Amino acid sequence: MQEQLPIWLGVGGTPQSFARAGYLGLPLMVAIIGGQHHRFRPLIDLYREAGERAGNAPEDLKVGLHMFGFLGDTTQQAADDFYPGYATMMTEIGKERGWPPTTRSQYDFTRGSTGAFLIGDAETVVEKVLYTNEVLGGIARLDFQMTAATLPHAKMMHAIEILGTKVAPAVRKELEALSGGKASSA
Repeated sequence: MQEQLPIWLGVGGTPQSFARAGYLGLPLMVAIIGGQHHRFRPLIDLYREAGERAGNAPEDLKVGLHMFGFLGDTTQQAADDFYPGYATMMTEIGKERGWPPTTRSQYDFTRGSTGAFLIGDAETVVEKVLYTNEVLGGIARLDFQMTAATLPHAKMMHAIEILGTKVAPAVRKELEALSGGKASSA
């Protein structure tokens, strides 16, 4: 039994949606499906400010992220494996929404050091998760979107294994060290 149902409010890119989540005191789930994630910091700050103005405790104003991610034994291998399915999916969605077809150069930029994709080997993804946590002022949850219908099941399972055995423990350890040994919420 839980006293409160854990609801995470998904928001779009509008300032109003972030402020509303803060006002309601609900944990925030931000879908960052492209671009550079640091550009969401002003919106996340708005969420926290609106929540505090509404009288919500800062520890209740949690930020979660939903981002594309994929892992492999090398960064190049992970990038090459994930791209075909990603490109197909985003190009199809783009037809409905008026976007141009996805290109490899856009994809490579977005998986770069300040881009929003968490794609690479374990070390690369750990560094990027920690950077994301820092530039967004702290995150409590990170959902990896690893959907790519063209990936063989074995590669998807291997990516999940790397995420669970290497990335998550390393991120938790680093965040615990940064918080002075206190349990981390990420």
